[in-house]
Amino acid sequence: MTAQNTQILLAARPIGKPTQDDFRVRHAAIPEPADGQVSLKIIYLSLDPYMRGRMNAGKSYAKPVEIGDVMEGGTVARVVRSRHPEFREGDFVLSHSGWQSYALSDGAGLRKLDPSAAPLSTALGVLGMPGFTAYSGLLTIGRPKPGETVVVAAASGAVGSAVGQIARIKGARAVGIAGGAAKCAFVRDELGFDAVIDHHAADFAEQLAAACPGGIDVYFENVGGHVWDAVFPLLNDFARIPVCGLIAQYNNRPNEQTGADRLPLVMRDVLSKSLQIRGFIQREFVDQRPDFYREMAGWIASGQIRYREDIVDGLENAPTAFIGLLEGRNFGKLVIRVADEN
Repeated sequence: MTAQNTQILLAARPIGKPTQDDFRVRHAAIPEPADGQVSLKIIYLSLDPYMRGRMNAGKSYAKPVEIGDVMEGGTVARVVRSRHPEFREGDFVLSHSGWQSYALSDGAGLRKLDPSAAPLSTALGVLGMPGFTAYSGLLTIGRPKPGETVVVAAASGAVGSAVGQIARIKGARAVGIAGGAAKCAFVRDELGFDAVIDHHAADFAEQLAAACPGGIDVYFENVGGHVWDAVFPLLNDFARIPVCGLIAQYNNRPNEQTGADRLPLVMRDVLSKSLQIRGFIQREFVDQRPDFYREMAGWIASGQIRYREDIVDGLENAPTAFIGLLEGRNFGKLVIRVADEN
């Protein structure tokens, strides 16, 4: 056991893109559990785009991280000391301990993990919140039917990659949007999407239209920006649009308006095409989690679902990795390896 608990704190609220100065490292004593508590050693930390919103002070669906507090995030941890009747030393658990190397828990919200059933890191990705986001958003809001065309942005990422593969399992045609030749090749050749378009291409909108000759029935939105601009004219009547994220806009300054006001055009087509646009947070569908764990595990075992992880070693590298995530530099589910599993 190391002598200190390393923590990464929010030092300042970013204006636009986060920088290294928005984070601060603190070394504290390793917490000792009281009765009914466990001490956790963090093994893996998940980095996800939603964390950018937690750095802001504005009203949102969840409380922001306060200045001087530990950055929040999902984690896989090992119980190193237990004074809780339901957990033993050596148990691996899914927790929400944030950007630090040790944490205390009273057991609320912990879920035991079996390292022999799946790699522990997948509890933060394909078998965790991102996978469940894809599953619940697509199947509850998108409702793909056999033969329909499903388009998903950020298709090489943790959520988008699962969306397209689940769409194909349900008999739909999956068209992915990704950035760069390597990511596009992965989506097409490894994940088996029917088509994939590079959003960096000069003729991106034309390529997308050619890949969707019958229009788009379901668009799973992760990005916004110019990707949305290319998708919008192709939406069919009664198209469903689960809005999971808007990563292209997360670094905008407060009240920043980019480009022309598109709201009148969007609302016109919402009415005339009977579009369903629904934002969601995965926790709304918590009752679906047992079905998700069962079905996703089966799809992975059968080879119908494949995944990729981008693992970065060292908690101290979390700020740099997170800044890169917001710029699309990761390739697959971004995870920080904080410590060895042993």
